[in-house]
Amino acid sequence: MSQTSSDIVALVREIVEPLVEDKEAVEVSSSFSESGSELVEIRVAADDAGKVIGRQGRVIKSIRILARAAACADGGDVEVELIED
Repeated sequence: MSQTSSDIVALVREIVEPLVEDKEAVEVSSSFSESGSELVEIRVAADDAGKVIGRQGRVIKSIRILARAAACADGGDVEVELIED
């Protein structure tokens, strides 16, 4: 994982953890997708998924926008996915 990847993972974790009740269940990982862009996966407890998604998907959209902005600043591309456990 490169420095940029770890920065984006840290950014996403800082945003997600205050939103959820079960902070222990939060996992944020990074890999590369088939398209070549970075893929950041957020795993949260099933009870907390709605809080991360937000009304009409506004919260997860905002997280995606912030992650893309951070990646673009370093010349990269990132996709953010939410996975319920």
